[in-house]
Amino acid sequence: MQIVVGGGTAGLAVASRLSVELPDQCILVIEAGPAAWDEEKINIPGRKGSTLGGPYDWNFTTVAQPDAAGRVFNINRGKVLGGSSALNLMTWDRGARADYDAWEELGNEGWNWENFITAMEAVETFLPDPRYDGDGVGYDGPIHTTINRIIPPHQEGFIPALESLGVPENKASLGGDPLGVMTQPSNIRASNYTRSYSPTYLSIAGPNLHVRTNTTVSRLSICNSDDGVTVDGVYIGDELVQATQEVILSAGSVQSPQLLELSGIGQEEVISAAGIEHVLSLPGVGENLQDHLRIQTSYYLKDQYTSFDDVRVNATLAAEQLALWRSNEESLYDYTGSGYTYMTWDQALGANGSAHMAALARESADLSNPVDAKKLEYLTTSLNASVPELEVIFSDGYTGVRGVPAVANHTTRFFTLIAVVQHPFSRGSIHLNATTPSGKPVIDPNYLSKSYDLQAAKEAAKYTRRIAQTPALRKFWAAEYEPSAGAVQTDADWEQFARNTTLSIYHPMGTCHMGSLEDGGVVDKDLKVHGVQGLRIVDASIIPIQPSAHIQTMVYGIAEIAAKKIAGDYQ
Repeated sequence: MQIVVGGGTAGLAVASRLSVELPDQCILVIEAGPAAWDEEKINIPGRKGSTLGGPYDWNFTTVAQPDAAGRVFNINRGKVLGGSSALNLMTWDRGARADYDAWEELGNEGWNWENFITAMEAVETFLPDPRYDGDGVGYDGPIHTTINRIIPPHQEGFIPALESLGVPENKASLGGDPLGVMTQPSNIRASNYTRSYSPTYLSIAGPNLHVRTNTTVSRLSICNSDDGVTVDGVYIGDELVQATQEVILSAGSVQSPQLLELSGIGQEEVISAAGIEHVLSLPGVGENLQDHLRIQTSYYLKDQYTSFDDVRVNATLAAEQLALWRSNEESLYDYTGSGYTYMTWDQALGANGSAHMAALARESADLSNPVDAKKLEYLTTSLNASVPELEVIFSDGYTGVRGVPAVANHTTRFFTLIAVVQHPFSRGSIHLNATTPSGKPVIDPNYLSKSYDLQAAKEAAKYTRRIAQTPALRKFWAAEYEPSAGAVQTDADWEQFARNTTLSIYHPMGTCHMGSLEDGGVVDKDLKVHGVQGLRIVDASIIPIQPSAHIQTMVYGIAEIAAKKIAGDYQ
């Protein structure tokens, strides 16, 4: 029996593929959360974000971040069948070829663009659309993707706005070159306009796949022998569930390292401090935490324009639109973001943009670390013309830190420009809490602790204002709401704004990263945990270096590649 710990994005994908490839084996998925097949907060695209902080969320938080005004950040992760694929905002994109080739260049043979794109295309069934015209999409996978049919009138100015700033339109952004401005797909099933997420994989699974929900794995079962450390099952409280083949950890970037530490695998000082017997020294467990940073500006729309804010404040309209969605008719609740742009620093800041940012990157990089050295290559070699460093998302409605005005009504309508820094140099850690080891772990991303990251957040925010002030978008809005042009003008103002309002975009990764032991790696190229038999990790925690993209398609691709590797060992 193969046991998959975690029924999230990667867990259900790898388990379902294994059930087909290994029909004579029992595949057991153990998920801490419930199944929520009929939950409209998950299924309705326009209710994206409404599950954050609720019962389907683990509701993790960071320690206070001294370089981000001492704030504590939410680290939202899915506690439901489907994991974070049930909670995310349904962005469906890919990074640059170099983002994937970097894995192999870091020493992980076979992990490159060509193998990744084959795997990622196997994930999806893309609904053809004239707004996308290129390779890089699949047509026969379990996850359905489409370009949203709801495009707000004021979003029509987004592509012309970027074009006026020298950023060309890109209608083939999923094929390895994401630079440009585009109308991007979402993972939505167009036949009924519902979220298409990892439980969809169960439709392809065989009868040998079993899913156990509302069940939390407390630790791994480990036996020591002359052959070394072997994992032969998992504990659910005091109940031992034995694996006859392997255990596959797919608990995510927060809980995969925590489960290793609860089982005695990791840094001795961390594990011993919690009163747990130390079994195997693996210093990289819980280290190399990376995340994408976001910062946003928002704008009051002119009175003649509506926005998604209307369904938040107008109960009558919300009920009407919900009835339309339930009748499978076009509705405001179909909406997901589709306006995206990816660019280099030269595109955003001018001809010397990459050089300017590279100088700060050199100050921020630890060149003894291969990940930092690779990020520096993105800025200091010819890659600076092909690897994006900045993303901007057009979001209908308000998103931000300031909050909507105290008197929110139909006249308080917004659009928001969300900027995302693609390769911050700050790296952090996730470790179990010595006081309550089985409780929420200690998460310290070290946000904005590097000079490059702070400057990148400042430049990103400034650039969103520049986009908004182009004639193509300026005609739609009446005033800047956040940060407010009158309040933020000087470099010192922008620095304070960045420290006060920069957020995570919920892409934690790297805490069990793929790489050699010498480089702090936790798993090898076959996803096997170094020094341990019978244990692999298949989730975002193995990502060694951030891609210039949201991570959903990469995580599905990891699962597809993993399934082939694992099945190949048993066929």
